[in-house]
Amino acid sequence: MDFKILCVGDVVGNPGLDRVRRSLRYLKRKANADFVIVNGENAAVVGITPDQAEDIFDAGADVITLGNHSFNRREITPYLDENSRILRPANFAPQLPGRGWGIYDTKAGPVAVIDLIGRCNMDFGPDNPFLMVDKILAQIDAKIKLVEIHAEATSEKLAMGYMLDGKVSAVWGTHTHVPTSDAQILPGGTGYVTELGMTGPARSVLGIRPDLSIEKFRGGLYQRYQWAGGPTKMEAVLFTIDTATNTCRKVERMDLYDEDPSQR
Repeated sequence: MDFKILCVGDVVGNPGLDRVRRSLRYLKRKANADFVIVNGENAAVVGITPDQAEDIFDAGADVITLGNHSFNRREITPYLDENSRILRPANFAPQLPGRGWGIYDTKAGPVAVIDLIGRCNMDFGPDNPFLMVDKILAQIDAKIKLVEIHAEATSEKLAMGYMLDGKVSAVWGTHTHVPTSDAQILPGGTGYVTELGMTGPARSVLGIRPDLSIEKFRGGLYQRYQWAGGPTKMEAVLFTIDTATNTCRKVERMDLYDEDPSQR
């Protein structure tokens, strides 16, 4: 039996949330997806609120993953402890709120989702994700195991994919917001893509107004980032898992770039 997992790139600001509300169920139907994972850590541009998380769940997400902005909005702290369907990186300090992995009931049986954060060109605080994921996998008996790595460096994401090849069903990267064209099945049967992309303003610098980003790079005074207006996009990848072998049979991009009313 095929089990299809739709993974959606970082949701950025109100434009990204609006796009999720309008198009996630459409994309889920189009992909015939059985399980949906959405990275929501930029829903408030930096961080996410409980209301925003509920909006993403209401739109059709089964699990929300986070990254380096997990705790930027203080009001999310108790919610992370209360809701097992929202994950912050597992290699954060253990005393921090929330959980970094979970096991979820599906039609294919228990499915494990692990959220990790990279360290190359990122904050120095998290534990080594390569060592942490080995410890977590030793505790998990679910046959389908999925890993997200929220990281800056392509090399770190690729290294994680190859290290986990044959050990998990799929590995994907988030954080850099620009989708990569390397969707593939690794030699050991693990589905992989370096970067999902983002959900939010299409004409932007990673979701932010271009003029604000340009001014920063030209050496101007700091201005608070604001999301861009205009058309939006939803970038995602679909992994098709063979439940007989728990290996990935197909990896395909499922990006939406226009505003067709039928995509609702």
